Amino acid sequence: MAMNPKLFPHGMPVPFLNELFVFASDGVEFEIDNIPRLGEVQAKGTIYLSNIRMVFVAKNPRDNFIAFDIPLLFVHGEKLNQPIFFCKNISGYVNPVVPANDNENSGVPHSFKILFKECDCETFIPLVFNLIGKVRRRYRRSRAKHRVDPLHEAAKTPADEMTRYAYVDPNDPTSIFLQQPTPESRLRCRTNQSQPAERSI
Repeated sequence: MAMNPKLFPHGMPVPFLNELFVFASDGVEFEIDNIPRLGEVQAKGTIYLSNIRMVFVAKNPRDNFIAFDIPLLFVHGEKLNQPIFFCKNISGYVNPVVPANDNENSGVPHSFKILFKECDCETFIPLVFNLIGKVRRRYRRSRAKHRVDPLHEAAKTPADEMTRYAYVDPNDPTSIFLQQPTPESRLRCRTNQSQPAERSI
C-alpha cells in the first residue's frame, strides 16, 4: 500500500510501467486504518482498478489524505459482504509496502473496506476478485521459476481479456477504459449515458 500515489491533474492515477487501468467506479466510500499520524480514515470518492492495483482517490481530500494505493498482490482476507440492511462492500487486509529503513507501522497490515453506497457494483466486484486470483497465480508461477519481482509479474496479468468478456450491467456506473491516462486529456471510457459511438462499447 502507499498513501497519496501520483495522480494526473484531472485525478486519474499515473500508471506504472506496463500497468493498464481497466475500470473505475464513482460514488464509493473507503475506509482504511493504521495510517501514520491519521489512524483510521474514511472518505468518499472513486476507486480505480488496474491489472496490478486498486487506487482510491478522495473526492474531497483532507488531512493530507488524497489517495490510497492497494497492490492486488498484497491483499489478503478479502471478501464480499452483502448485509441485508446495508450496502454491498468489499473488505480485506493489505500489507504495507515501506522502504527498508522505515520501521513505522511496517509490520501492521491495513484493514480496508470499499462500500458501494451510491453506486451499483455488479461489474466491478467480480473483476476485482478475478484479478486478485490471476495476480496470485502468476506470482506463484514466477516464484517457482526463481523470479523475484512480484510487481513486474503482476503487470503481465491479461486485463484486456477481462474487459473484452466482462458483463456490463446497464444500471452500473462503472467505467471501462478504452485508453490509458495521459497528463493532457481525460480517459475515453464506457459509461451508461448516451455518447458518440466511438466512445462506447
